[in-house]
Amino acid sequence: MSAEDQHYTMPPSGLLIVISGPSGAGKGTICAELLKRDRRLALSVSATTRQKGAHEEFGREYYFYSDEEFQKRLDEDGFLEWAEVHGKRYGTLKSQVEEIWDTGRDCILEIDVQGGIQVYRKMSQACVMIFVKATSEEELIRRVTARNREQPEEIRRRMLTARWEMTQEDKYHYTVVNDKLDEVVEQVLEIIREERINHAAAVH
Repeated sequence: MSAEDQHYTMPPSGLLIVISGPSGAGKGTICAELLKRDRRLALSVSATTRQKGAHEEFGREYYFYSDEEFQKRLDEDGFLEWAEVHGKRYGTLKSQVEEIWDTGRDCILEIDVQGGIQVYRKMSQACVMIFVKATSEEELIRRVTARNREQPEEIRRRMLTARWEMTQEDKYHYTVVNDKLDEVVEQVLEIIREERINHAAAVH
C-alpha cells in the first residue's frame, strides 16, 4: 500500500507548515532560522534509509533506519508521508507530528515536493504549503555544485528532479524566492502569523 492510500485520521491541533523546494533552494537554512526566531515552531525529524553522515546524529538530522526498519514502520502505518528519493526512502513519522502538537507548537515539515503533496491530500485543513526556490536555475546549479558533496552524475539527477519539482509550484499556497535570507525568513514568519489567525478562527 502506498502512502497516498493510507488513511490518516488524527485531528489537527496545530499547523503543519510544509516547506518544500528543489535541492539547493535553501530550505534547511530557512527552517533553522525560523526555529531561532519563533519558539512556537518545531521541526519534525524525518526518517530515512540513507547512510548517516560523519557529523550527523540519530534523531537530530534524521532517524536513520535500515530498509527493514523503515518497512516495518510503513507496514504499521507509522508514516504521514513517505517517498523514494534518489534511491533512498524518506518519511515523516506520525509520532513526531503528534509529539510536537502535544506541546502546543506548530510543526514544520521540511520535505520534498512529492511528500508535501501527499501530506496536503491527507491533512489539507492543517497545511500551510510554502514552496522555496532560488532566483534562477543557474543559481540552483551553482548552489548544489558549491556544496561539493555530490558527484557529477548525482548533480545531474538532482537537477532533473528539481525541474520536475518546479512544475509543481502551483500545488503550494505560497512561493518565496530565497535571495536574501533575512528577508525571506521574515516573509515566511509573516505567512505563519497570518495562517495562525486563520486557523484559530476556523477551529472556534
